[in-house]
Amino acid sequence: MRATSHRHRFAKALRRSLSPPEVLLWVRLRTRQNGRPVFRRQHPIGVYVADFYCASAKLVVEIDGLDHAAAERLDRDAMRDQILESTGHQVMRIAASEVLANPDGVAEWVVSRARELSGSD
Repeated sequence: MRATSHRHRFAKALRRSLSPPEVLLWVRLRTRQNGRPVFRRQHPIGVYVADFYCASAKLVVEIDGLDHAAAERLDRDAMRDQILESTGHQVMRIAASEVLANPDGVAEWVVSRARELSGSD
């Protein structure tokens, strides 16, 4: 699923304005070590921009704030997840409150899932 140049510019703008939970998770995921999955932040995938993405695992990580609890947003998120999963991606949705409460634990869980999916476990 190739993203348009407009979507790339939009993703770049989003990288400059991460939410506090996204910042907490990003500082833990961006570490590049031998054998550790590589993550990108605000990565375009087709018409969507993933909060975090691990290409080797085809893992999309979404941090959901309170606005994701609204009924219409739940429907949009479900449709988005279905479209991404139909292209072979796995989607992890994590509540922002979980990241704020335990950023290290959430980061370990995300890295573990990426390793599992990429077969490097």
